[in-house]
Amino acid sequence: MHKFTVSISREIEADTAEEAALFLYQELSRGPIPDRYSVVDETNAATEVKLDRQKADEFASIDHTADPGNW
Repeated sequence: MHKFTVSISREIEADTAEEAALFLYQELSRGPIPDRYSVVDETNAATEVKLDRQKADEFASIDHTADPGNW
């Protein structure tokens, strides 16, 4: 297995960094799950990924920890 750093980016107006993080948390807890991500691999190669919502929802509904390929 490889390691990746996956992040989302939002421009948020706030008074403090903590408040900005709280606004993002609030947005993520109420709104639709983001479908665009920035991904950086072990070699620091960066990629922008846009997920197909239907495929992502299907993937998320499966318990991948039960897959022997993940052991």
